Amino acid sequence: MFEQTFKNIDDKLWKDAGCSSELDYVEQTSWILFLKYLDDLEKDRADAAELAGKSHTPIITGKFRWDQWAAPKVENGGLDGTSRPSRIDHHNAKTGDDLIEFVNNELFPYLKKFKTTAEHADTIEYKIGEIFSELKNKIQSGYNLREVINLVDELRFRSSKEKHEMSALYEDKIKNMGNAGRNGGEYYTPRALIRAIVKVVNPKIGETVYDGAVGSAGFLVEAFEYLKDGDDSKGTLQRAPTTLGTKEAKILQEKTFYGREKKSLAYIIGIMNMILHGIEAPNILHMNTLAEDIGEIQEKDRYKVVLANPPFGGKERGEVQENFPIKTGETAFLFLQHFIKILKAGGRAGVVIKNTFLSNTDNASVSLRRHLLETCNLHTVLDLPGGVFTGAGVKTVVLFFEKGSSTKKIWYYQLNLERNLGKTNPLNDADLAEFVKLQKSKADSENSWSISVADVIGTGGQPSAPTTFDLSVKNPHRKAESTLRAPSAILAEMKSLDEESAKILKTIEGML
Repeated sequence: MFEQTFKNIDDKLWKDAGCSSELDYVEQTSWILFLKYLDDLEKDRADAAELAGKSHTPIITGKFRWDQWAAPKVENGGLDGTSRPSRIDHHNAKTGDDLIEFVNNELFPYLKKFKTTAEHADTIEYKIGEIFSELKNKIQSGYNLREVINLVDELRFRSSKEKHEMSALYEDKIKNMGNAGRNGGEYYTPRALIRAIVKVVNPKIGETVYDGAVGSAGFLVEAFEYLKDGDDSKGTLQRAPTTLGTKEAKILQEKTFYGREKKSLAYIIGIMNMILHGIEAPNILHMNTLAEDIGEIQEKDRYKVVLANPPFGGKERGEVQENFPIKTGETAFLFLQHFIKILKAGGRAGVVIKNTFLSNTDNASVSLRRHLLETCNLHTVLDLPGGVFTGAGVKTVVLFFEKGSSTKKIWYYQLNLERNLGKTNPLNDADLAEFVKLQKSKADSENSWSISVADVIGTGGQPSAPTTFDLSVKNPHRKAESTLRAPSAILAEMKSLDEESAKILKTIEGML
């Protein structure tokens, strides 16, 4: 039911002049879904309060409640006197210009105020204010908006099954949004890859998890699901759910997941995604992570786990570069410096970065590789094939490192697939199962091998000559491609074949 409803909503938005792309569809669907989610959350809280003999004060009041402006209801009385499911009261439900005027001039300003009236930033009230301070209603037709609201009102967020189905469908919409964007990786990191990274980094309840380029919050959502499911000590892809105690559940809700996001739309989508997955008040800040001087990061600001796919290819301004000891305009390289600095001692990280980082010879790349090797144990490099990120156009690797000790040995795994990846043939969990399994023991295989850093930078770890700290992926177990023949050899063979052909033709002519 949910899937068909989502398709019907997209059909309605496609007809509206204010929505022109998948990005708009997701953005506009999000704020309406969010308000319906809040209405169901209010009902759950009211029921819980009644069972406990307590009073409940709703977050949203008066004419701004969902059942007042969006979906006022009338009871369907049967002929036998029994009550049937209620339906929308079309006489009192706003539509057309009246609906657009109410949403733009009354509802949104009312919801924005929660940002200033909330007790603190770690509340759902504050997040409501943040969301509606950043969003605008782009649906121009009040009749289209009414039809979308009617469709959303049919959805339910009450049971665990309903919430799970809704969160899965929302993930699909984010994926489509990523495919529609100029750079798919900006909005959507394949969830199979994220799950593999989370398994290798293996966060634990009580540890803080951070993503400074949070995007649609895929890393934080998958880490939340992983921690809810329990320990992965056996390395299996599917684990039996673990029942969390009240204390553990509170820790996961309030003191585990943290993020930052610069772009407004990604920020909204990230918050919405986390809420739909069960984190009521996500600790995500709307800010440019790179605007922070990393020299001012203190111990209290650090995290135990970093999981991230920072944007790459961007060119940061000079004043932003001044916040980092290694100056570079490459956004991803600045993020990597930030992640190293913000990790606690002994902290663990899994970071996606383009593969040219391993071998570029410019001063910033060489300095950053040296800094990473000297301050962290870069224990694993996962080399990914092209096509993992739709629209990205570059190959990537995943760096797994632990802060606090220098690198002695690196284990490489080259993901070699027998198919081309794309929108209709994406990366899946089975593709990464061998990597997750072998990474625990760091065993050699056709696709994996280890190198000593001493061999990279010089005997005994001391450079015997100027070095670029080249960490290129060079699989010793794969045969090198055949060397191309010289043009002269090819021409000689062609001449020989021509002469042989001439002799054969002459023989045939003699037989006629």
